[in-house]
Amino acid sequence: MLFALSFAFVGCSDDTEDPDPQPATTTSNTIVDIAGGADFTTLATALDRVDLITTLQGDGPFTVFAPTNAAFDALLLELGIDGLDKVSDAQLTQILLNHVVSGKVLSTDLETGYVSTLSDGAQQTKLSLYIDLTAGVKLNNRSAVTTPDVLADNGVVHVIDKVLLVPNVVDAAVANPNFSILVAALTDERLADVDFVNILSGDGPFTVFAPTNAAFEALLASNEEWNGLADVPAATLEAVLKYHVIAGDNITSSELTDGAQPVTFEGSTITINTTDGVVITDKGGRTSKVILADVQTSNGVIHAIQNVILPLD
Repeated sequence: MLFALSFAFVGCSDDTEDPDPQPATTTSNTIVDIAGGADFTTLATALDRVDLITTLQGDGPFTVFAPTNAAFDALLLELGIDGLDKVSDAQLTQILLNHVVSGKVLSTDLETGYVSTLSDGAQQTKLSLYIDLTAGVKLNNRSAVTTPDVLADNGVVHVIDKVLLVPNVVDAAVANPNFSILVAALTDERLADVDFVNILSGDGPFTVFAPTNAAFEALLASNEEWNGLADVPAATLEAVLKYHVIAGDNITSSELTDGAQPVTFEGSTITINTTDGVVITDKGGRTSKVILADVQTSNGVIHAIQNVILPLD
């Protein structure tokens, strides 16, 4: 009996006391851990190459639109290169950060419109990313979200099917369907002597006051002989387009000063008024209000305006 009691006592002691306790382990699930999955090895390699691993392991939170390996393979074909080693570190960093948004933004929080990424655009401003929810989730009219809301400890990942390239002024206009008439004007075959697409895809920087589709429709409606852009004389259309561009500066809304009269690409000036929002006055005293400011691109900034301005007295 004594032996049995002694054995029972020893057994109880072993169950309640651990002479060498092991610390509890936790599984890391940061955005970088998710990017290390089998479908994202190219992304993980790219992040490591330009030293963004530490950034995306930080507290954040971050929202990352993550291209798959297949998306990167398609990008290489699109660019006509055989590897990301053909892309400079600076370019690769800009591309990768163009997929990252500050904050944890779930798919249910997304809205049609612009968000700022962590990527630098012209003059150290942050690039804008256009989100369109018309049919699913489309980014910059280029990439679609295929798997939303992969939760991480420091944010959320949305899987996408194409790599987001860094947009210039022209790309940003093409990405937003509200600028489709402006894009049609810029690419009008009658303006062959002034290649607006090539010019506005250059180094810049540019500040573009971009009329919306509604603005162009109002302009066309103002002349009974104009049923479409083709009815606007080529010389008039060219002058009007140039009048909406300021070359040589990336002027954000906070830098627009009351009474300023910047010289446009057309050669004459516009007048800026900031007492009630940002209002532009053209040569003839007609006004147009900025209704969406600071769409930032790699080579300039776009401000959407509600009326077409004219270089006419």
